[in-house]
Amino acid sequence: MTHIRSLQHAADLILLGYCLVLAESELDEAGDVWGTAVQVDSSFNRSIAEPQNEKVVRGSHEGFVEQLNINLNIIRRRATNTKLTVKYYYLGTETKTKTALVFIDEIVDPKLVRRVERRIKAIHADEVFSADFIEDLIEDNPLSLFPQLLHTERPDRVVANLLEGRVAVLMEGSPTSLIMPVSFISFYQSPDDFNARWMVGSFFRILRVFGFFLAITLPAVYIAVISFHLEVLPNDLVLPAQNAVRFVPFPPIVEALLLELTIELLREMGVRLPTPISQTIGIVGGLVIGEAVVQAGLVSSLMIIVVALTAIASYVVPSNEMSMAIRLVRFPFMVLASQFGFLGISFGMTLLFSNLCRLESFGVPYLGGFFSGSTFKDTLLRLPLWMLNKRPSFLHPRRLRRQTTTRGWVQDEQRAQASSKKRRS
Repeated sequence: MTHIRSLQHAADLILLGYCLVLAESELDEAGDVWGTAVQVDSSFNRSIAEPQNEKVVRGSHEGFVEQLNINLNIIRRRATNTKLTVKYYYLGTETKTKTALVFIDEIVDPKLVRRVERRIKAIHADEVFSADFIEDLIEDNPLSLFPQLLHTERPDRVVANLLEGRVAVLMEGSPTSLIMPVSFISFYQSPDDFNARWMVGSFFRILRVFGFFLAITLPAVYIAVISFHLEVLPNDLVLPAQNAVRFVPFPPIVEALLLELTIELLREMGVRLPTPISQTIGIVGGLVIGEAVVQAGLVSSLMIIVVALTAIASYVVPSNEMSMAIRLVRFPFMVLASQFGFLGISFGMTLLFSNLCRLESFGVPYLGGFFSGSTFKDTLLRLPLWMLNKRPSFLHPRRLRRQTTTRGWVQDEQRAQASSKKRRS
């Protein structure tokens, strides 16, 4: 039950599915209506299932749905903590979309909470339909290609980030949660890293980061080698490479752009068509087009291999937003390589890392964590859980230490063995 404060409040409650109980005697002197509202709306909820774009091999397979109350209940079941705080906002002057800001009060930095709240309250727009609307309006650098907020539909991922000192934003009608602040390495971390042995998790995390460099530089390196630097190839590969491109009527940059745009068209087609049709057309279309363009002499067979490896490398990123950024970044690298060779690639890498060093996510450096003490234990490598005793220091959490003696039984056994040796002696 909710008490009505004004006529405007009563109208808003009716739109939200409340039944109003009013009495003429409850009118105050100013004419405002005072009464009671009872929620009587009915909703049809989608069943909880694993997110399609964040599948894991081991671990929880439940994901968020479009109902905000259900999503908050899932988070509370995973983080049974009295300090788990939820603040509600209604965004959009016309849509009034219910939004929740979630954080753990005894862990998160109060300055971070105030900064996020200030940006959310400053949103003045007619409509706010999804989390992407909020991202565009509160991120530090909206003109950057790289995402500065982490999108996820996995409750376990949200709770893990809350326990590190971050905040999350959830919306009614959207299964996507926004996590902030984040660093570059956050987009290459997956729940599978912590559900597998630490050496396996570290290997695959390094493999993903290697895929980042491969996806943005491999086509550019091919163009630079064929156009300017054939001498870097081994002697046994020079003649095959020259024979492969000898009868191609286009320069390497044109054939690279032709194939890359074809791959992007096939990928976009796969997203828009129904799943059974898209899978069939994508496989058949890729094979037929690839074989046809090589036989027609429009592109070389080496370029087919390069583009295929580039597409595979861009798919290993756990974050779809980062994957899309990589797909766009590699085009400027290809243009620079076609004009200046390896010098152009070096110049592009310098600009890329300068931009990454300049980026911030709610005051946190985008490359934060790589060289900051204990945080390095969970960046490129995922060390054993009993060694991860501190939260990321660049988040400035209230409690830096998160666990003490997780393997206390080792010391107990060592003391028992020592005392046993003393008794024997």
